Amino acid sequence: MKRPLLLLLLILFPVAGIAAPQGWAPLLEPAQLSELLAREPAIRVVHLTGSYEDGHIPGAVSAPYAQFRGPQENAGQLPALPELTRIVQNLGIAADTPVVLVHGGSGAVDMGASTRVYWTMKSLGVDTLAILNGGFAAWQAAALPVSTEAVSVSASEFQPAWNDAYRVTTAQMEDIVESGVAQIIDARPEAYFIGEQSSAARAGTLPGASNLSFAEMFDGNRMKSGSELTAMLDNVMSADADLTVTFCNTGHLGSIDWFAISELGGYDNTRLYAESITEWAMDPDRPMVNEPSGD
Repeated sequence: MKRPLLLLLLILFPVAGIAAPQGWAPLLEPAQLSELLAREPAIRVVHLTGSYEDGHIPGAVSAPYAQFRGPQENAGQLPALPELTRIVQNLGIAADTPVVLVHGGSGAVDMGASTRVYWTMKSLGVDTLAILNGGFAAWQAAALPVSTEAVSVSASEFQPAWNDAYRVTTAQMEDIVESGVAQIIDARPEAYFIGEQSSAARAGTLPGASNLSFAEMFDGNRMKSGSELTAMLDNVMSADADLTVTFCNTGHLGSIDWFAISELGGYDNTRLYAESITEWAMDPDRPMVNEPSGD
């Protein structure tokens, strides 16, 4: 049986990674970021969660995470491109602006704000992106400078074009589930995977999915890195998969797994199903497994 064309496109044309400048990495420790900021004034630090007014990295701009999310009924839904364009322009970001994303650091879940915005900006064509490991809490714990001065920047003229190469849509996910061509990763805690808990219209998970909870990626509020992370991923994932898709309830936790697998683990053609189970479960005809029997 021939595979649907959209699946062939997903598998045959994965996106090549963009080389980072010297001294840059997708996941930065506070000391690394401090050193980069001292010599690279063009870096744009974006504060996403936690109180910006109570303190932030000097020079950081405020960009509340909610503006990158969808409506209440489906927070994983992408805002329209004109709205995302307005947001990144107001942050003074262009395609070649080095951007560091900073979440508050209240816990592992909070890092999903940085990973989801990283995925969004990468899809918009921002070339150089990084996340501060442990967020602003780690910066504070390292006794690095903190400011309460609000920062305003000049708007850019960046006109991004959305690149679907890091994304799987619901229509594509339907074909993937039917054909079984991808490695599907459920990033939620096990209770959601096995159907004991749910925040969607139906409990359970996608057919063919394996569970790799986002929490496995962390020690406390800091993401594992280096050989520790890659050894863990290599132990639970197939390196031979043509396509890997991560998901959760609304693309928040799923973006954590996507970041760890794609950006740190180096697994080619890893994509995020942004709308995730919340949208999938809205249609009762879409298949799910581990659904409670209702007896």
